[in-house]
Amino acid sequence: MDVASYDLLSTAVLLLNDDGCVEHANTAAEELFSMSRRQLIAQPVYKLFGSDEALAERLPDAIAGRFGILRQDLMVDRRGERVTASLAVVPLDKQPWKALIEVRLIENHILLGRHQQLSKELTAQRESLRNLAHEVKNPLGGIRGAAQLLEAELNNDALAEYTSVIIAEADRLAGLIDRLIAPQGETLQQSVFNIHEICERVSTLVKAEFPQITLTRDYDASAPDVKGDFARLLQALLNITRNAAQALSEAPSIEAPGIILRTRIGRQLLLANHQAKLAIVVSVLDNGPGVPAALRDRLFHPLVTGRASGTGLGLSLAQEFVQQHGGIVEFDTLEGQTEFRMILPLEPV
Repeated sequence: MDVASYDLLSTAVLLLNDDGCVEHANTAAEELFSMSRRQLIAQPVYKLFGSDEALAERLPDAIAGRFGILRQDLMVDRRGERVTASLAVVPLDKQPWKALIEVRLIENHILLGRHQQLSKELTAQRESLRNLAHEVKNPLGGIRGAAQLLEAELNNDALAEYTSVIIAEADRLAGLIDRLIAPQGETLQQSVFNIHEICERVSTLVKAEFPQITLTRDYDASAPDVKGDFARLLQALLNITRNAAQALSEAPSIEAPGIILRTRIGRQLLLANHQAKLAIVVSVLDNGPGVPAALRDRLFHPLVTGRASGTGLGLSLAQEFVQQHGGIVEFDTLEGQTEFRMILPLEPV
């Protein structure tokens, strides 16, 4: 395998010589250890794993092939943070290197599994809901038409009030059904734009609707242009930000409700089905009460809401629109600190 091929892998790979020193490191290893390839080369590999004495003692035998493939979980430093990783030492025969070390962050396995499971659940639920919506739409149109005919025949204003209610409710339900059906099968209207155009539009709309909430913008000016469906990504970010604003407005105990709209460039980020080498991360942070524990595992499912007046479609549609662009929406929440992240892979435009 050509050493350049290792750069295509999302896991950190180190190739070692007979002395247990690094001969080659791939891009993921540079990211994991926060060191350049030049800095990693010639490093005794045990030094990269801190003070794990047990590993240091076993490495020479593992490199020599006395354990077959040595697997061990351990803690590694990643940008100043201690994280759990799974390490595999693979001896190599008839190769210019003596052994290969692969390092996988265990948290990445968990996160990827969660993303994939969420994607499968949402796909199945959306399909079921859309089938149901199609079944409901035709009789709903008949109910509305009958109410209109009845209204035309009535000469009693008091009774006509009831037919108006029927027509209004039928229209409301039809609108809800259209929102369930609309995303399916539509092609993306691709264009190239700067993500901050969407952020500015959302900022203007939310500030106009919720003037009591302080909205702060924190942008990464170096963010490159993205390619995607402007309208859908705008709707996705608007749904997420409006959801935060509604949660704040319904929590009167918060003295200074605020939202931060932030953009950053991320590297080696896990998405629904793959890892993005480079991505734009648009975060919506608020100081509200947080997402209730009972809703956290189902928050992006259609028709799931913690608000009496909510439809449960806003975050579900946001997730769907972002996934149509190869990205994902994820969140972390605590009381007084909630962050939703819209992660979009960056491709050359």
